[in-house]
Amino acid sequence: LDLLGLRIEERTKPFRGASGASHPMLQEAIIQFQAQAFKELMPASGPVRTQVLGKETVDKFQQASRVQDFMNYQLTTVMEEYTPEFDQLLYYTGYGGSTFKKVYYDYQLGRMVSKLCLADDVYIPYNGSSVVSQCSRLTHRIAMDSNEFKKRVLAGEYLDVPVDLEPTPADPSQIQAAIDKVVGIQPTDQAGEVFLLEMLVDLDLPGFEDKNESGESTGIKLPYVVTLAEDTLKVIGIRRNWREDDEKKRRRNYFVHYVLVEGPGAYGLGFVHLIGGLSKAASSALRQLIDAGTLANLPAGFKARGARIADDSDPIQPGEWRDIDAGGAELSASLLPLPYKEPSQVLFALLGFLVDAGKRLSSTADMQVGDGNQYAQVGTTLALLERGSMVMSSIHKRLHYAQTLEFRLLFEGFGQYLPDEYPYDVPGASRKIKRADFSNMVSVQPVADPNIFSTAQRIQLAQMQLQMAQAAPNMHNMYEAYYRVYASLNVRDIDGILIPQNNQMPRDPATENASVLNGMKLKAFAGQQHDAHIVAHLIMGLSPILQSNPLAAVELQQHLFEHVKIKAEEDVEAELFKLYGTDPDRMVSPIQKEGMVAIKVATYLQEMKNMQGQLSGEAAGGGEDPLVALKKQELDQRAAADKAKMQLDQAKLQLEMQKMQQTLQIDQAKLQLQAAKGGRNAA
Repeated sequence: LDLLGLRIEERTKPFRGASGASHPMLQEAIIQFQAQAFKELMPASGPVRTQVLGKETVDKFQQASRVQDFMNYQLTTVMEEYTPEFDQLLYYTGYGGSTFKKVYYDYQLGRMVSKLCLADDVYIPYNGSSVVSQCSRLTHRIAMDSNEFKKRVLAGEYLDVPVDLEPTPADPSQIQAAIDKVVGIQPTDQAGEVFLLEMLVDLDLPGFEDKNESGESTGIKLPYVVTLAEDTLKVIGIRRNWREDDEKKRRRNYFVHYVLVEGPGAYGLGFVHLIGGLSKAASSALRQLIDAGTLANLPAGFKARGARIADDSDPIQPGEWRDIDAGGAELSASLLPLPYKEPSQVLFALLGFLVDAGKRLSSTADMQVGDGNQYAQVGTTLALLERGSMVMSSIHKRLHYAQTLEFRLLFEGFGQYLPDEYPYDVPGASRKIKRADFSNMVSVQPVADPNIFSTAQRIQLAQMQLQMAQAAPNMHNMYEAYYRVYASLNVRDIDGILIPQNNQMPRDPATENASVLNGMKLKAFAGQQHDAHIVAHLIMGLSPILQSNPLAAVELQQHLFEHVKIKAEEDVEAELFKLYGTDPDRMVSPIQKEGMVAIKVATYLQEMKNMQGQLSGEAAGGGEDPLVALKKQELDQRAAADKAKMQLDQAKLQLEMQKMQQTLQIDQAKLQLQAAKGGRNAA
């Protein structure tokens, strides 16, 4: 804390008024890290994003959207303490290396909380790990107001045992005393403050033993949360620490460990550990330079005892002349100044070396892009940026990992404690979330990219992607390339500049037909009404407007093929489910499944072709041209041949399936026969 330079020192050594300045290298590293990490990990729109697990369907996308909106609403609006505590967490992580988040359901507040816990109050065992979920024991020291403690006793969280609630003389710890000295406050008597020790431990409690199938005790310890009063060490609460429906009785974890740099112990290393020595040396060199300048500007020395100088106890001010009882020769002989030197250039160079070394290690050196070659390749600039930011990149990935664990704990808590349906209001809309939405079909992650930790890096990557996309526009999504450039520049209303291309949510056929005329990309989703989409898009294909727009026609045709493919996959999965139950992949190989999908696709494409012909005939109206009739007859003949071939292929496929079923029955009979022989041999 002294190295941070937050307190102005009044020094009397080596002389009164000596410089007490501290070099801001350490403080600069911490504040820059805090500002950069806070900007990336806590954006204004919310820090949570969701991802659909498994096959993408309409229901899963809507579920993921509801979860993302609700969690961002909770973190930014309902949990008012989350943002300031997360900001403070980053500062403590920067200088100390370790901080903790405790995620749990608070019955007094009636909601989930994510509480900041300093490393001073979280005790890890001697042989513990930085991964707190792997520690055999964990202790959290809790400071609680006496009135809050009484509320929790009445709510049944703690036992009503005698606890000292009278004001006690303040006796802060060594660390707290140092903090009080830095921020300029003094402790007062603690007015009924209660200190609790909450321990996550494994115990074999009499009467609650773990038992096997025969009802005998296994001797295995089970996880509990035990709370003690620190002053009396009396147990005031014991709670089960596993889910009631968990047969394995696995311990639940509530803590997330944020680490700056992993070190040799369970706690992380902060900038104090990394550049604290360099910061102390830089402060010492800075003070020596200032003191040397002070002594050179205000020289001192010896004077003869007989020389009389008026007001000799006060220093001479600029422009002031004083009387002295001595001549010129006597004056020079009566005064002997000490040989003070000007500030040393070697010491100044050493200070610069120390500062540069500290900045290289903490990655706080600013990269002036304009100082380099403006015509250099983007890859060269990225390489220089990555080379100078390796430490910060690894730190950002650790924070991203810890924040992911925190969001998962919040996700599990919402899924356990929310009601079946929870309505809530946001500006301009009313929404609701279901407890069933917090299932294993959706994954929650931070919005921040673990590989990008600064605006400069994001802009460089976006520009490089845009250059590559412009070199081969047919192979790239140009809208996405330009969108990422605008997003990296923090442009707010990007949709006001670019034509919207949001295809991540299911749309109805009419909206898709209108969107394709604006050059938007279309996307089909599992679970949609594919037949309705196919008919609507085929009708759109007959529009003269679309026929005059070849790019839109190609996009719509690709979208039709995507619907046909997904429809075929869903139908094949339904047929296999009827034949083999919930696990058809064990009975049908991927090649066989792909063959079944191919047959379905060919069938649906033929149906789509016939439907397109019918729609074209209805749109033309009137008598039919003989050549058209002849062509139609030829197409009908081909369709009949294709249908016969398809029926033959389906018959072959059914025959193969019957053979597989017979083989499976023979194998099962052999296994039963072997089992019966083994039983007779044993008898």
